[in-house]
Amino acid sequence: MTQTLSREVEGTQLPDTPSRSSFALALSDCRVLVGRNVKHIARNMEMLIQAVSLPITLLLLFRFMFGGAITVPGMAYIDYLVPGLLAISVAFNSTSTVVGVASDLTQGLVERFRSMPMAGPAVLVGHVVSGVLRSLLSFVVMVAVGLAVGFRPAAGVLGWLGAIGLLTLFATGVFWLATLLGSIAKTVEGAGGLGMILVFVPYATSALVPTASMPSVLRVVVDNQPVTVLIDALRGLMNGTDLGSTGWLALAWWTVITAGAAYLAIRKFHQRARG
Repeated sequence: MTQTLSREVEGTQLPDTPSRSSFALALSDCRVLVGRNVKHIARNMEMLIQAVSLPITLLLLFRFMFGGAITVPGMAYIDYLVPGLLAISVAFNSTSTVVGVASDLTQGLVERFRSMPMAGPAVLVGHVVSGVLRSLLSFVVMVAVGLAVGFRPAAGVLGWLGAIGLLTLFATGVFWLATLLGSIAKTVEGAGGLGMILVFVPYATSALVPTASMPSVLRVVVDNQPVTVLIDALRGLMNGTDLGSTGWLALAWWTVITAGAAYLAIRKFHQRARG
């Protein structure tokens, strides 16, 4: 049985729906909540601007101000930079999801859902799917701006499909982590602070500069953290260079992180929703 948010109301019984399976009802609930969040994005220009503003600013800043001082063996710096900024943009976009989940929990929306036989994970699925779609929009804009300022990827069709698939998996994992943080936050203001954890993690990677110049201890940590592995795999796929083991490592890391974050987020959300 699919776990629901509904609670038994004294003296009333919710009608049964025998004609549809629990799984079908859960999918319908998820579809409705995804649609709700997508409509919010479409109607909120500030959210759309936020999705691309910081990554584009960083792209232009590093391309024209710092790029000349950074040397990357074997490729132009702009080709090195864009895949890293794609990961940064996903993390940056996740802050609105942290705040959105906390807002749903603290401002009465989930309380209203509890009076209906709604699948519990649907609220979180709506946030995750809309966040992934927002990140894919950011991906398109970032690549377009990158091409305009000199980005010249050498990937073929399979390379692009692999990069998009890996970035989608990464975004799914990050947004499940965002829903977990939103479920932990006690206030909307506190959620904004927790969201910054996800924003800053991609900076401690190979996103902006090669790790060879880092202190040895820091380099060991940075080279082996899951976001660095993901960025290195994206860079290889988009530039047509040798992936080594980074592709499989990134896939393994982010499959485990996504599954674990989803389980913990749904569990914490239910604890909060049921008071």
